[in-house]
Amino acid sequence: MSARTRPIRRIVILGGGSAGWMTAAALARALAGQGHAITLIESEAIGTVGVGEATVPPIHDFNRYLRIDPAEFLRATNGTIKLGIQFDGWGGRDASYFHPFGYLGIEMGGIHFHHYWLRHLAQGGAGDHAPYNLETLAARAGRFAPATRHGPVHHAVHFDAAGYARFLRSHAEAGGVVRVEGKVAEVRLDPEDGFIDTLLLDDGRTIDGDLFVDCSGFRGVLIEGALNSGYVDWCHWLPCDSAVAMPSERQGDPPPFTRSTAREAGWQWRIPLQHRDGNGYVYSSAHLDHDDAVAKLTDRLPGKALADPNRLRFVAGHRRVIWNRNCVAIGLAGGFLEPLESTSIHLIQTAIIRLLALLPRDGFDPGIAARFNRETINEVERIRDFVIAHYALAGRDDTDFWRDIAAAPIPDSLAERIAVFRATGNILFEPGDLFGPTNWYCVLAGQGVRAQSWHPIADGLAPDELARRLATLRGRVAEQLSELPPHTAYLASLAR
Repeated sequence: MSARTRPIRRIVILGGGSAGWMTAAALARALAGQGHAITLIESEAIGTVGVGEATVPPIHDFNRYLRIDPAEFLRATNGTIKLGIQFDGWGGRDASYFHPFGYLGIEMGGIHFHHYWLRHLAQGGAGDHAPYNLETLAARAGRFAPATRHGPVHHAVHFDAAGYARFLRSHAEAGGVVRVEGKVAEVRLDPEDGFIDTLLLDDGRTIDGDLFVDCSGFRGVLIEGALNSGYVDWCHWLPCDSAVAMPSERQGDPPPFTRSTAREAGWQWRIPLQHRDGNGYVYSSAHLDHDDAVAKLTDRLPGKALADPNRLRFVAGHRRVIWNRNCVAIGLAGGFLEPLESTSIHLIQTAIIRLLALLPRDGFDPGIAARFNRETINEVERIRDFVIAHYALAGRDDTDFWRDIAAAPIPDSLAERIAVFRATGNILFEPGDLFGPTNWYCVLAGQGVRAQSWHPIADGLAPDELARRLATLRGRVAEQLSELPPHTAYLASLAR
C-alpha cells in the first residue's frame, strides 16, 4: 500500500446498525471540538443484521468511554444481565455445563486456581467447581447485583441490537455526526493511488472523504466491492454458513444468562430480553436446508413467534486486508465468527479502539495499516480457536453433521492448547486475550477434557490446608450469593 499525505478531516462511515453507530459515537467522542466532519450513510431500505444481542463484559468499558449511564442503557435497549452461557448438548448429547464470567477461585502461589482443583479431583475430591465461581451460582439462582461487599459481579448484557443502534445514534448525532439517508451507487477511486475519494449515492449526491469506515455488513461495499481486499475462508474449520433468527414472546422471568443448545446440524441460541426472547438456529446448509431449519426453530420456540424468520448467510473468516488504503472495515464488513461465544459486538468494539489508537492525523502510513491488520487478525484467530474448541470437543456422532465435525481438522494452535492442557493442566493464553484460564478451563472441563497433571506448585499445600482453603473459598462465594437480589428485582429497580 502506498503512503498518502493529506490532512484527515472528513470521516465517512458507510452503514448503520451496531457497527456504524458504535464507530460514529466513539469517533465523535474522541475528536470532539477538533473540527472533523463525521458523516454516516445508511439506508432504511437495506436494514441491518441483528445477531449481536448477547455480549461479553468489556461492553461496559465501551459504554463508560461514551459516558453512558448503565441504567439508561438497559432501559433504552430492553436489556437484561448476562452472567455466562449455559451449554446444553455440547460434550455429549445429554451433557450440560455453564461457561461463566468472572474467575474460578483465586490465584494461590502465583498459579491459577484450576491447578489446585485438578489436584483435588485426582485425590478423590468432589467434582463440581461451580461453588468457586459466584457468577455460576448467581445464574443458577437467578440473582444479580453489580457488586457485593467483596467486589464486582462480573457480567455482560443482553440487549436489542436495533435499540442499541438507535440509542448510540442519539449520542453520535448530539456529538455532531451527520446522518445521510441513501444507497451507494458508485465508489470513485483516485486513479493514481487507488484510494477512495468519493461515494456517489443513488440520488446523484456525492460524499467526499479522507478516511472511510466500511460498516456495510457482509457485502463489504468499500473494502471488497471497491478495493478487492480478498477473504480468508474458515469454512473447513467452521462449516456452519447459515442462520435463521426469530423473536418470540417472553416466557417466565428472564434468566441472567444466554442458552446455547447443540442441535442436529449446528446450534440454537436463546437470548432473554425484558420484552421478548431472541432465538436463532445457526446451521450448516450442507446438512440442513433452510425450510427444515425454520421448521425446527419454530417448533422449539419457547413462546409464540413475534415475527417472520430472518435468514442470514455467511462465511466464517476475515478480509485478507482489513485496513486497505484509506478504508477500514469494522464489523461484518471485516469478517465473521458465529456468535457461539457472543463475540460479534466485542470485535466491533476492539476494532474501534484499535482505530482510535492508530488514527492518523495527516496521512496514511503503510506501517499503521499493517499494525492494525496484524493485531486484528491475531485477535480474531485466538477467538476462532475458542469457538472451534466447542465443536472439536463436542463428543457427538449422532448426525452426519457431528460425524463430519469429528472428522474435520482443527488449527495447529488449538491442537497445541488442547494437548498441553491434557498433559500438564496448563492453559496457554496471551496477555490481552478475551478468554483466559477460567474460560478455557470451564469449557474444556465442561466438554469432558481431563488433564493428566497439574502445576507442581499446587503440591505445596498439605491436604488439610488445601481442604481448608477450598472450604473458605466456598464460604466466601456463598456469602456473596446471599447478598444478591433476584435478577427481576434488579431490572425492576432500573425503572425508578
